[in-house]
Parts: sequence; structure tokens; C-alpha cells
Amino acid sequence: MNHIPLDQYDLIDIPDLPHDPPFMLRVTDLKQYLYCPRILYYQTLLPKVRPTTFKMEEGQRQHERIIKNEQRRTLRLYGLPNGERFFNVPLYAPALHLSGEVDMVIQTETELIPVDYKNSKRVNPNHRLQLMAYGYMLAHADPKSDLTVKRGFIYLIPTRKAVEVKFTPSLQKRLENTIQLMYNMVQKQQMPPPTNQIAKCVDCEFRRFCNDVL
Repeated sequence: MNHIPLDQYDLIDIPDLPHDPPFMLRVTDLKQYLYCPRILYYQTLLPKVRPTTFKMEEGQRQHERIIKNEQRRTLRLYGLPNGERFFNVPLYAPALHLSGEVDMVIQTETELIPVDYKNSKRVNPNHRLQLMAYGYMLAHADPKSDLTVKRGFIYLIPTRKAVEVKFTPSLQKRLENTIQLMYNMVQKQQMPPPTNQIAKCVDCEFRRFCNDVL
């Protein structure tokens, strides 16, 4: 299968929402929505109620340690002979009203390759979709660039492995559909149904707002 550079894809047209300034989604919102749609719902309507948890703080510390180690490594882990690395790269895609900060970008002579660190022993579909979002934003960061964005890597912290993810049209389409659902929820301000995996609710900091679980 040929992997088309993202700047050749057609994207959905998402209208501006009635916010001042315009409402922006983050890639972390995409992660939360895929875990449980209600998290994004509560974060949008009650943005000041979410505490900083130990898990969040520990995740940040792990990312900082990985970056320090990454700076001393070669790119052999990613199958690359050479390239330049950039860390904590802010990205923005006006067409999707999407922003985020990718952990690392590798620039070679022909490519821009996003790398997302995950504290997981395996890559799941949600990780791939988040990486796809970073890939889209990278592809549209500089319209004059000749560099392609056709793949990325998920770095699994516990196993110290890098898993390649191809940016395929089907993954692109799933990103479009998911973002459209997220915007529809925000625009209508309708509470989505709870996750069908109730075990996720046990340690959720928003559980007290749900009256139909546990």
C-alpha cells in the first residue's frame, strides 16, 4: 500500500464554535475522549475542577527522564542512520481546531517523524490515533516544506521499544470522524453515555459527577 503524504489528504470542514477565543481541542483531549467521552465533556464544562493527580505528575517525570536518555542515544532504535531531534514540539492545526505538543520530532533529509512516549507495554489503537494527529499537524506546519510526514513511532517506556506506525488513509479517516464526534458533543453540550468498561470509573476523578455508574 502506498502511504500518501498527509498534505494530500482532504479533511472535514468543521465550523467555528461560539467561543471567544475560538474553541481548541488538544491531542490530550483526544486521548481522554477515547478513554471515556465524559471526561472531555466535564473538562469542557467544568474546566477548573480537575485536580493534578499523582499519576499525572509521575507521567511528567517519566517523560523528562526519557528525554534526557534520548539525547544520549543514536537513532538506531528507529532504524535511522542519522537525523536531528527536537523535543516537546508545539503544534497547531487551524483546520481541525487542534493543538498539541509532541514529545519528539526526528528530521531527516526527506522526512519529519513524530515520536510519542507511552507508559505502556503495547501499542493500542488510541495511541495510533494520537500519533496520527501529531502527524497531521506536522504535515501542515510549513506549507513550503518538501519534507514528507508518512509515519511515526510510539516509544514504549517499560520495554524501551519503538513501534513504527504508518499514517494510512484509514487511520486518517478515523481521526476525522473522532474529531467530528468530539466537536458535536461540545457544540450540543449533551452528556455522552458512560464508558462500557465500568472498571475505568473506579479511580476516575470525575466519578462524583456521574449518577449512573457504580
